[in-house]
Amino acid sequence: MNSSLAILTIGQTPRNDILPELTCWFPDTIQVQELGALDGESEDGIERLLPEASDHRLVTRLGDGRQAVVRKSWIARRLQDMLDGIDPEDYLAVVLLCTGEFSDLHFDGLFLDAQHLVDHGTDAICAGAHRIGVLLPLIEQSQEFHYNTRPDQELRFATASPYEGDEFPAAAQALSDCDVIVMHCMGYTEAQRTSLVALTGKPVLLARRLVGAGIAQIL
Repeated sequence: MNSSLAILTIGQTPRNDILPELTCWFPDTIQVQELGALDGESEDGIERLLPEASDHRLVTRLGDGRQAVVRKSWIARRLQDMLDGIDPEDYLAVVLLCTGEFSDLHFDGLFLDAQHLVDHGTDAICAGAHRIGVLLPLIEQSQEFHYNTRPDQELRFATASPYEGDEFPAAAQALSDCDVIVMHCMGYTEAQRTSLVALTGKPVLLARRLVGAGIAQIL
């Protein structure tokens, strides 16, 4: 069996902030190749990707650790170009490390989308929850959030960037009466999850945990 995975991110590689907490789910024999949608982009090029008021937006990390906010439509086109350039025979699977919805992406091989892994995992775990807290990097992202609740369920949103500032205490207070909290961005870390659990006393789902466990099922 092929032992290589292609890991696509919407920012720049290497993602040393994610890979150690993701690959801990993998056997030692698995090899990972990272591919970033913003790899090779200049500062001016990234500046031109800033969203307009009406644009859907994504938050990611640059190679030097800085946060970048970019237009989702541009990232979607770049990701499809990247997928088109990958030979399915070269990898066991291609994994997209972004919890944003990219319903139009297509690939001829095995394609694991973080959004599907996180949302379906959340749906299974939160079947008995009435109020689900969702932590996002930007409040604007709540307007385009894609998770489908049951009629008796409510979503409660709060924001905290995984890359800069410390908005977690305020976010914890906003979500403290939720049954379960979902940290819905691949940038959130195990340390940030531990902090949110301590601040709220509630179960907290971490996107990269759900994704890592999902990938592990095929390895």
